[in-house]
Amino acid sequence: MMRWRFIPLTLLGIALTAGAAGVRSGYEYLLPETRALQDDDFGNPGLAMVDEGRALFQRAGANGKACADCHGTGGERLDVHAIARYPVFDQERKRPITLRERIRLCRSEKQAGPALSYAGRKALALETFVRHLARGQPVAVEIGGPMAAHYEAGRKLFHTRWGQVDIACHQCHDNHAGQHFRGQTLTQGQTNGLPAYRLATGEVAGAHERFRQCMHKLRAEPFAIGSPEFIDLEVYANARGNGLPIETPGVRY
Repeated sequence: MMRWRFIPLTLLGIALTAGAAGVRSGYEYLLPETRALQDDDFGNPGLAMVDEGRALFQRAGANGKACADCHGTGGERLDVHAIARYPVFDQERKRPITLRERIRLCRSEKQAGPALSYAGRKALALETFVRHLARGQPVAVEIGGPMAAHYEAGRKLFHTRWGQVDIACHQCHDNHAGQHFRGQTLTQGQTNGLPAYRLATGEVAGAHERFRQCMHKLRAEPFAIGSPEFIDLEVYANARGNGLPIETPGVRY
């Protein structure tokens, strides 16, 4: 059963804020050979998911239209600066929309479906392909205006102690980044490389998959992939790395 409580920052130290100086990509914590693997445009194992997403991008939906019909065969008509701003606030729906959700909505509304599961492989593959197009662009999530409340909600989740282990995200990723835990180097938990290929599991994971994996390690009951809570946490986590270059698909442990 999930156990949580919010601990004031004054008791736990100051966390990284959006665009703060000193933000470091998980890439900086990798061994040289793992960095080389991520940098290899042929050997990076996450590129298989990019290719899978590219094929789906070019595949027609129920009405005979494909993503490529609007955005170019290789997505060349997509705005990479816009991709780097996700999650963004959707005025019509009055809530933040993640990149994966935007893809799902386009699939349902512009292509007449079939609808994609948020937690399904196809949605993850499409997100990986689209975000890969913005590789090198600085993350630039807006945290003012209507996004402010969602950023704050995500910040509170990041500072909440979870599960039987009773640890908050920020205790590892703010207080102990760069230190070793059971043979692994703790990072700042930045999301600029996501979706990323995980060497530990042999699979590609996006932000919500990583949130769930971490909560399972803390012996907590995680929120659902695509839940409002995880969307708020993604708002905070992405904005926390504002200015870092997108590396999708990153390679992580």
